[in-house]
Amino acid sequence: MEPDTTPAPLAHVPATARPVPEADPELVRRWRSGGGELVELLSQVRERFGGVAAFRLGPAPTVLVTDPDAVQHVLARHPDRYVKRSHRARLLIGDGVLAATGEAWKSQRRLLQSQFTGPGMRRYEHRITAAARTTAARWDRYARTGETFDVGREMRRFALDAIWRSLTGHPLDDGTEHELDAVAAVATALPTLPADASDAHDAVAADLSRIDTVARHAVEAARGGTAGPDGPGLLQVLTDAAAERPEYTDRLIRDEMVTLLVAGHETTATTLTWLYLLLDRNPGAREEALAAGAEGSEERRRAVQALVHETLRLYPSAWILPRHATEDDTLVGHTVEAGSDLLVCPYLTHRDPELWPDPEHFDPRRFTAPDGRPAHPGAYFPFGIGPRACLGLQFALRESTVLLEHLLPAHTVAFSATPAKAAYGITVRPDGPTPATLVRPSA
Repeated sequence: MEPDTTPAPLAHVPATARPVPEADPELVRRWRSGGGELVELLSQVRERFGGVAAFRLGPAPTVLVTDPDAVQHVLARHPDRYVKRSHRARLLIGDGVLAATGEAWKSQRRLLQSQFTGPGMRRYEHRITAAARTTAARWDRYARTGETFDVGREMRRFALDAIWRSLTGHPLDDGTEHELDAVAAVATALPTLPADASDAHDAVAADLSRIDTVARHAVEAARGGTAGPDGPGLLQVLTDAAAERPEYTDRLIRDEMVTLLVAGHETTATTLTWLYLLLDRNPGAREEALAAGAEGSEERRRAVQALVHETLRLYPSAWILPRHATEDDTLVGHTVEAGSDLLVCPYLTHRDPELWPDPEHFDPRRFTAPDGRPAHPGAYFPFGIGPRACLGLQFALRESTVLLEHLLPAHTVAFSATPAKAAYGITVRPDGPTPATLVRPSA
């Protein structure tokens, strides 16, 4: 559907370029009157108007991007034309690498990049494994006692332990875990906070104070050379940088630390929680993964990784990626004017039936069978793509795989209740508790 008034082509855009199809205002009005989630509106826009389409929530249109070619164009080929502005979590993460822009982002990214690839990742392997073993021992106790526990809480506890060990060299203790509950509390509250920055800060001031206190103590310990039993961690990298780079003030070190805490545990915990909920509905997928190979084999590891990838297809770590057009451009044949806001939506790309047959069905074989998934890099991007793709991709995949290799053979999870829907905030998370007990497999 073309808009009623067709604007003249931009001067330096090919004359064959078309305006972005714009959704009928009635679609937005009905969505607003129903009080639905934004994802519902985006789904309807994509379904009716295609993989590049506009809708108006205010005076200017917002462009929804789900087409793989357009995704690749915006995120990977031309990140200088489509930039991040203010991150939704800035109140929590400050000027950490997720929220930083321009030269500051490039500098911060360079410092951290080596820690999350190749040899850098190997430094944290044993810390991830230690966190997984701690969780496995706790689950063995739950199985013996028949205790009911919350799966989502357990996944947060594991992921927080893994990143805390990697940051500080110390295992997560109960007191620190309790204080860092404030991270999840602020992250969950962000979508509903007041628009005014001061009012928003006041609403979560107590939780931010708790986070700042934990961060301050951890930074002081790292700066004082107090290494944990696993040796120095990522915080040591940041405090060492401050000796040569004046931009690494105490505040920026705090912001990077909290950024790593948020990115290093919230997304992984959410993915693992969804995975267990999906296995509850598709129990054969667990058996198939375990039957792929012996314990410790590369075949089983690939099958377990496929469980994670298929979960991330349905519930990507970053379900929506806002961008801002800095100049006029042509996006897969459509004109995009400078100043336009764009929403790149992995959640909807991953559920496009033209890319993923039977997209709502949980099928890990998409990631093990030849030609099981689309070849286009813009068709699957749960951590983003391009220069601003998530730094912690390898870390997140490694900790998820290691934990599942410990837990899947030993237990099946029996939920006593499951959330009826998802909540769409910084991540897509189950909207409710996930109480469960453990059952040892019969064979």
